[in-house]
Amino acid sequence: MDHWLTTIPPIAVYLLVGLAVGIESLGVPIPGETILVAAAILSSRHEAAISPHGIAIAGVAGAVIGDTIGYTIGRRYGERLFGYLGRRFPRHFGPDLVEYAEHVFRRWGMLAVFVGRFIALLRIFAGPLSGSLKMHYPRFLTANAAGAICWAGGTTYLVYYVGTAAESYLKNFSYVALGIAVVLGILGSTILRRKMEQNVAKFAAERDARLAAQEPTD
Repeated sequence: MDHWLTTIPPIAVYLLVGLAVGIESLGVPIPGETILVAAAILSSRHEAAISPHGIAIAGVAGAVIGDTIGYTIGRRYGERLFGYLGRRFPRHFGPDLVEYAEHVFRRWGMLAVFVGRFIALLRIFAGPLSGSLKMHYPRFLTANAAGAICWAGGTTYLVYYVGTAAESYLKNFSYVALGIAVVLGILGSTILRRKMEQNVAKFAAERDARLAAQEPTD
């Protein structure tokens, strides 16, 4: 295993992280966060010449660039874009979820862009939806960059230091400890996703109830 780690080109890892996070930020539902965490785990292994700083920079750059491209596309194509994505990825861009995301972004603006970076279901919406809602670009860029630095940088260094501690104190059990850390991270993401799904269902139910109350009765 250690010999295999020494054969991984660091530049390939940085490019993979930047590309994966960028594509996810663009609005395509791929596991960018999982790839970021896996790369951070690799950087904690001293046999691999992979720098956590390189991982963090690649993650931040991918997030900012991907979101900016998504913003540009959303600003130009708007509702047509989400109609296409809803047909292509109904689980991630269903009408209820899109309407809920619009509600959140209209209400919270820059804060929604920043916090959305930490929530998988909102992360893929941040760029395209902000563009579609015509958010002022400097405000979007500020929130986008701040969220990217806190999310990509924070995730990378947290995983790196946990991995380093596991390697130092647990020796041969470090992979087990890292595996547990990954499982806990996935569990946390799953809980956040389920909570978001509940919020979407509640929002849709309240919306339908309001519409039903507005319908004229015979």
